[in-house]
This record gives sequence, C-alpha cells and structure tokens, in this order.
Amino acid sequence: MSTTEPTTGAMTIAAIGDLHVTEAATRPYSELFKEMSDQADVIVLCGDLTNFGKTKEAEILAEDIRCATRPVIGVLGNHDHECGQPEAVAQILHQAGMTILDEQAVELHGVGFAGVKGFLGGFGRGELAPFGEAPLKAIVEEANNEARKLENGLRSLRTERSVAVLHYAPIPQTLEGEPIEIFPWLGSARLADAIDRFDHVRLVVHGHAHHGAYEGRTRAGIPVYNVAQFVVRPKFDRPYALFTV
Repeated sequence: MSTTEPTTGAMTIAAIGDLHVTEAATRPYSELFKEMSDQADVIVLCGDLTNFGKTKEAEILAEDIRCATRPVIGVLGNHDHECGQPEAVAQILHQAGMTILDEQAVELHGVGFAGVKGFLGGFGRGELAPFGEAPLKAIVEEANNEARKLENGLRSLRTERSVAVLHYAPIPQTLEGEPIEIFPWLGSARLADAIDRFDHVRLVVHGHAHHGAYEGRTRAGIPVYNVAQFVVRPKFDRPYALFTV
C-alpha cells in the first residue's frame, strides 16, 4: 500500500463502520476502497467488519482491502467476535495490509491513531457498577479493561494530533435514535473518560449504532462521530465520512 505523505500538513481521513461482510458477498467493497483511497490519505474502519466473525468473511474483506492504495487501520467489532476467533479474523485482515489497533497505537505522517473495540457499560446514572453478582462484575471489568487499553494507547502517542478509533460509542449523544433501553449495550462512558485525559485527541470515530446520530462531543469538547455506514449514507449519499485532522 502507498504511504505517500499528504501534500499539506493536514490529513484527510475516510472513516466507515459496520461493513458486515457475509460469506455470500462477492467483492462487496473493492470499488469503495478504491474510492476512499482517492479521497483520503488514510482509511479507518470502525468494527463489525464481518457479519459473524467467520474466516471466510474475513478473507472476502481482505481481498477488498488489497484494493486500497492508502493505509488502512481500524478495530474489530462485536460481530467479529461472534465465532470466537477474533484473532484469526485480525490475522487475515493484517495479512491484507490492515493495521489492527488494540494493544498498539500507530503514527502516520504526524497523526497518531489509538483504538480499541470498546465494550458496553452505559452512561451517567445508567452506568453499570461493579457490585453484586460475579457475572456483572466481569462485564464492568471488561469495560474497564477496554478503557485502560485505549488510555495506554493514547498515552503512548507523542503526536500533537491524534484520533481515537472505536466500535462501541463513548458518549450517549451519538446513540440518539436508538431505543434508550439499549443504550447501555451500545457503549460506555469509561471510553470517553479515557479520551478526555489527553489534549492531543482531535477526533473520535465509532460505529455500532446503526440508528444513532452522526455527531456529539465528550465532556471535554472533543468531537465524536458515529460513522456506521447506515448513519453516514443518508447524510452524505456515501457510506463513509471524510475528516481533516
């Protein structure tokens, strides 16, 4: 893949979430990756890249990723875990040239990228607390672990501009449009808490909420965008969003 420097100090990012590639698909996103490569310096994928986390689905997407001529980075989503083999999915996509953010952060042309899948947990008064039954405590611990990984990734970056990449939502505003009863299953405020500790984060992108809202902000004012393709397409008449960082 090309890693040609942007012609100016600004970087253009094409971001999309929730591709949901199925086994029956035939080159579903090859043309889209070519188009995003023409429009942006970096392509960011915000999880649910496959429909059930099957290796065949990952292999189909991998062929499309190979059509990109710009760096492709991103995170997995909950659907990519469905078959219990997220490591295999990640390896297939990595072999196609995609950088999977999780335990690592990367820098591209002066812009840092850190990301995790994230997890559920809720917001405000609806945030789950580690009290009571062991299974509930395990859920909260997983949410805390994802937030810690994100915080560690952001802390490792030495760039003046950084992007946080997620699947689950870090704020409730970008979930508006979804049934409020399922908000706790769509994201966690712990992710936003981690992001707000750093003044170099310029942008947060996530997916997961197919019927959510496009944009919101963290308590510290950092812009957050829901780039699930089902949210982006009606707004821009294309399934991806473009950002300048």
